[in-house]
Amino acid sequence: MKRSKELLDKRKKFIHSYVEDNSAKQMKVIINELVDRLFISEKTIYNILKQ
Repeated sequence: MKRSKELLDKRKKFIHSYVEDNSAKQMKVIINELVDRLFISEKTIYNILKQ
């Protein structure tokens, strides 16, 4: 499934800001919250954070 570049950029910004805002929590907890919120896999989130 092809996604628009704008949507991908919004998702990246959201993930980065969410991680910054919740930096007091452990990374595993943050990732689990994002998985529940965005319905994407852990691997996808980690790949976005690596970029």
